[in-house]
Amino acid sequence: MPDPKTHKASPPAGGELEGLLEETRQFDPGEAFRDGAWVVDPDVYGRAGKDPLAFWESFARELEWQKPWDAVLQGRGPDARWFVGGKINASTNCLDRHVRGPRRNKAALIWEGEPGDRRTWTYFDLWREVNKFGNVLRGLGVTKGDRVAIYMPLIPEAVVAMLACARLGAVHSVVFGGFAANELAVRINDAEPKVVVSASCGIEVKKVIEYKPLLDEAIRLARHKPERCLIFQRPMAKAAMNPHVDVDWTEALAAAKPHECVPVSATDPLYILYTSGTTGQPKGVVRDTGGHIVSLQWTMNNIYDCPPGTVYWAASDIGWVVGHSYIVYGPLFNGNTTVLYEGKPVGTPDPGAFWRVISQHKVRALFTAPTAFRAIKRDDPKGEYLKKYDLAGFKTLFLAGERCDPDTLQWAEKLLGVPVIDHWWQ
Repeated sequence: MPDPKTHKASPPAGGELEGLLEETRQFDPGEAFRDGAWVVDPDVYGRAGKDPLAFWESFARELEWQKPWDAVLQGRGPDARWFVGGKINASTNCLDRHVRGPRRNKAALIWEGEPGDRRTWTYFDLWREVNKFGNVLRGLGVTKGDRVAIYMPLIPEAVVAMLACARLGAVHSVVFGGFAANELAVRINDAEPKVVVSASCGIEVKKVIEYKPLLDEAIRLARHKPERCLIFQRPMAKAAMNPHVDVDWTEALAAAKPHECVPVSATDPLYILYTSGTTGQPKGVVRDTGGHIVSLQWTMNNIYDCPPGTVYWAASDIGWVVGHSYIVYGPLFNGNTTVLYEGKPVGTPDPGAFWRVISQHKVRALFTAPTAFRAIKRDDPKGEYLKKYDLAGFKTLFLAGERCDPDTLQWAEKLLGVPVIDHWWQ
């Protein structure tokens, strides 16, 4: 990956990027919060209540569609289908439409690796890698509707794999990297992926966890056998490769050319994400494409108050729905810079880790679990580490995943001096 400080992007080849980027509607930063309180915009609320279909249709028009929809909504409840008849691509809306405009050389993704590695990918950098990796997947036989399992740590290549699947119209199923071989095998059996994308290792509080032996054991246990496995070799551990099944990520990418986006129906699935399985057999939740794109872009501006160009950080994992929605898709649909952080709130190296990331990268909003703040509060109850960093640009803390206990919420409010919104998803 070229150094973003010195790399000068050349114009993309071919006709894919012809045309002009429609201007993104701008929102007044900070209008969601006044005097430290959440304020409902009566105009937005009124329009949504009066004519919900026209309301969502107006936001859908901000996106790039290969074919307009015939109906905004068909059905109700669990049978509801949004933007029926429309053709769209999630990868196009994350990358291509931004690459055509002023955000082309702006940061799309900032990665912080646990050993101290750091990389910044511009929208063009990410577009180029996703294009090429889409070609790699296509060369392994992956086509529209096929499933691809992704079993990776929190590294930029995991985001590339997700967006490359979307580019082809393939359905990705990300499996949390902390799962053991049997849990991975269960999900392989259910999704029946044609290809598995993985890495040689992950890092867990300075401990190297080798992924490839876990993947090999999962495939041995699984009834369904993927045709090929793509392996990204990290320098901390080199995986032993099976030449009959395994393909080296770096070698394959070096020989790949860009791949055009494949339009899919708005009602086609974008991904399968499995529940944790703690209450029984994991359930595969399917998210469709069109409604997902429209709603997530809307939330970035109207819920999280992060206009295009601002920096947003969801300190989660792409193996969970928060990571799908708010590490990858939401920020990139909206033209934000998203932070991908492999470390922990404490111990990598200290309870000031989150404050350093927020200060260094000028994060506007953080979305994380109350567990993270309980750990910081436990190790630094007086907030001494916060005093080392300038958080002047930090506007809001959002907590979700489990209920936040009042003590932790009030501690965070007092320490940070910004609104703390506990939106318990369950």
